[in-house]
Amino acid sequence: MHAITIPQPGGPEALIWAEVPDPVPTEGEVLVEVAAAGVNRADLLQRQGFYDPPPGASPYPGLECSGRIVALGPGVSGWAVGDEVCALLSGGGYAEKVAVPAGQLLPLPEGVDLVTAAGLPEVTCTVWSNVFMVAHLRPGETLLVHGGASGIGTMAIQLAKAVGARVAVTAGGPEKLQRCRELGADILIDYREQDFGVEIRKATDGAGADVIFDIIGAKYLDRNVKALAVNGRLAVIGLQGGNKGELNLGALLAKRGAITATSLRARPPGEKAAIVAAVREHVWPLIGTGRVHPVIDRTVPMARAAEAHEALDSGTHVGKVLLVR
Repeated sequence: MHAITIPQPGGPEALIWAEVPDPVPTEGEVLVEVAAAGVNRADLLQRQGFYDPPPGASPYPGLECSGRIVALGPGVSGWAVGDEVCALLSGGGYAEKVAVPAGQLLPLPEGVDLVTAAGLPEVTCTVWSNVFMVAHLRPGETLLVHGGASGIGTMAIQLAKAVGARVAVTAGGPEKLQRCRELGADILIDYREQDFGVEIRKATDGAGADVIFDIIGAKYLDRNVKALAVNGRLAVIGLQGGNKGELNLGALLAKRGAITATSLRARPPGEKAAIVAAVREHVWPLIGTGRVHPVIDRTVPMARAAEAHEALDSGTHVGKVLLVR
């Protein structure tokens, strides 16, 4: 088969479409013939040499895909050759075939085509696990989403609105903010022109955000704590603004606040399977009824993955960028 390889870390040109050995499904795995793969910021970090795959994972980038099952490994039940699926991966999505633990498979949601489904596993699992399973966002609460126009952000807006929360977003520029409004965002903050802490307090009569969903990390840490409501929860999932910041514990204590920081890729298969099962139970019906939908910015041929990485690097996209076979 062919896959996107990274012979030497570097810029987008480091991504090379090359012939590699076919994967073989082991105990509890299935082999999926890939139709499309989602592009995520973790892939950009791997390309640059900053985010190695976990032990035992495929060396090729790609944390989600869609496709058809072409073989079953030992001990797999509940799935059959020919099933159309999408999947959460530890790596290997930028390829013609990938081996996937059966617990990380999802059927296609009703009304979603095979290619579009590739943009769902990573965002739905990340949002549901952090915003709902960990931070316990409840109806009537206010969620602040940093990077509202990103793939993660566009899904967070929709899921929060679907459960009856109020949603604030930060994004760069009026066009991205308008797209967030169309998805249901109530409070629009242009981080280039406005202080999100000031704006969120103004919009909540001084209360602040009950949950903050953060992709920035250190750069926003102090301001995020100040922007929290009493009993607020800060869920950190990214470090685009650095990984070392100063935390004012006094301010956090005064808020009776909590900070969590999680990554999805390195979790053990059992934890991933539990998250996938929760997404299938809670999110898939919302997609099936049309209340929530994947937001796709563009598709790019898989062999030209460098173009997709350039699109993410540019920051001009809204929603997901997909690689298609």
